[in-house]
Amino acid sequence: MKWTAIAGSWRQTNLDIESKVREEVRSLLVLSNGLVSDGALGVDFFATDEALQAGVDASQLKIIIPSTLEIYSAHYLNRASEGVITREQAETLILQLETVRSMGCLVEGTAQIIDKEAYFNRITQIIDIADELIAFQVNDSEGTQDTINKARKNVFQLKY
Repeated sequence: MKWTAIAGSWRQTNLDIESKVREEVRSLLVLSNGLVSDGALGVDFFATDEALQAGVDASQLKIIIPSTLEIYSAHYLNRASEGVITREQAETLILQLETVRSMGCLVEGTAQIIDKEAYFNRITQIIDIADELIAFQVNDSEGTQDTINKARKNVFQLKY
């Protein structure tokens, strides 16, 4: 099976980007490819949601987070209290990740602190698993660019 990583911005998305992400996920699932992504808002959330709606199981889905779900959830709730994201965004993401975990598709890391290093280490894990990358480079996102830079095979960069 081919594993396709989908990555992109969480800060800047719109309905057009969401539609394109969902279309890419449907296309790769029809080919019986697997989806690997990180458990974040934006592009990653749309990709995971589309895979879940398609009824995938652990054989076709891997979502990688840098820490345990408990630490990661606390981090997102803290970001909501800081006003970086809304509480609704944090709760929706946490619910999605709980679903992914219950299916056996969540790969939890060992980071105790969620910082840039933890995120970039997670990107390395994703690229190590992936056979190809579909990147939605919406802005000058450092994380998406790091993902593209680390990809060593079949990079498809989509800019909007």
